[in-house]
Amino acid sequence: MLPELITKIIRRCLAGPDQDFSFRAAQDVDPGPVQKTGLYIHIPFCKNLCPYCPYNKIGYEEKLVEPYLNALLAEVELYYQRIGRAEISSIYIGGGTPTNLTDELGIVLNRIRERFRLTGDICVETSPGDLDRERVGKLLQYGVSLLSLGGQSFDNRYLKLLGRNYTAAVLEHSIELALNAGFKSVNLDLMFALPGQTTAEVERDLARAVCSGVDQVTTYPLFSFPYTTVGRYRKLKKVKMPNLATRRKMYRAIHSFFLEHGFQRVSVWGFLRGEAPRYSSVTRERYIGLGAGAGSHVPGVFYLNTFSVEEYIKSCRSGRLPVALSMNFTEMMTLYYWLYWRLYDTYIPKQQLFELFGEGNRKLKLLLRLLYGFKMAVDEGEQIALNERGAFWLHLMQNYFALPYINKVWSAARETAYPERVKL
Repeated sequence: MLPELITKIIRRCLAGPDQDFSFRAAQDVDPGPVQKTGLYIHIPFCKNLCPYCPYNKIGYEEKLVEPYLNALLAEVELYYQRIGRAEISSIYIGGGTPTNLTDELGIVLNRIRERFRLTGDICVETSPGDLDRERVGKLLQYGVSLLSLGGQSFDNRYLKLLGRNYTAAVLEHSIELALNAGFKSVNLDLMFALPGQTTAEVERDLARAVCSGVDQVTTYPLFSFPYTTVGRYRKLKKVKMPNLATRRKMYRAIHSFFLEHGFQRVSVWGFLRGEAPRYSSVTRERYIGLGAGAGSHVPGVFYLNTFSVEEYIKSCRSGRLPVALSMNFTEMMTLYYWLYWRLYDTYIPKQQLFELFGEGNRKLKLLLRLLYGFKMAVDEGEQIALNERGAFWLHLMQNYFALPYINKVWSAARETAYPERVKL
């Protein structure tokens, strides 16, 4: 209750009384004039339903593949009718396991190229257990340039604990396949703060990741949304996450390890080696989401598609955008949304910051004084950079403030295809 109360006070102070923090039922939306946007494509099918995964997913069903493909193509057409031949600055494909529908992705990407102007990279998530030489070849053929492997750990004990359907040897083989294929960048996801895991075990995973040759490593703790299987499992079995001191020690070890091995921090979680393009699944200022449960952020509004695969297919087939919930953003809310993601990046460009907020903005000045006063950030001239301390506490703020809101919205969206209202 305390984090919720604190959040309400902070968000009212920053965003003002005019911002309604509620998602409301929306049968359709008008994305407005869109000249340039990112695209997100959600593939909910998965052959290995990991208990910790909070994202919208269903078991792979062959009979749903063709209807889902046709729905995605129809949604592309619906947006083409609304925004015309807009520029697509990047495409991110997540899930589920997107490579369960590799051939279908090729068809969707071709349609997107026909309808819009694709100028940026195409990023795809996959699982080591789902990657082979044939799929790698097809992804490259379809224009995928950035690949992310959800490895999670090189320790077979923790892979089993997480419900992964592959071994460390399979993970290493999939990394080798991806690196030899010629993608611009290969990212590896690793988890830490697993039940019973020690800092030494985390560092062993990091060392194997660095030795594997991947361009980027994204590390994150075990998030356990209450509605997920692992959330219920923890409640029943009383599995406890490491305490704050242990997590603090782990994050400090991770941060130090990568900097000592020549990586640069590119987000709260991500560390990049060399000149490879940065991989990021979230930090896009404007994007349109395609697929069941996909989110969209266009000027003035954030909205979500229905999470129900069946209702998603039905809506697209009927010629209606499959939008279930939307929240209007005031101008001030839009500014702080932008600032939140720059903090997530851990670097804030000062010129853009002051152009958006104005140099005399009192609330912004207070926020910056707090960052500097608590020794969480430093002024680097052209940018404000979070240090290791600041990055950790931002991560903790996400845990206690942002994730409960996500859990509330996604829980409602999973319970009914078209909720009436979700108040945050």
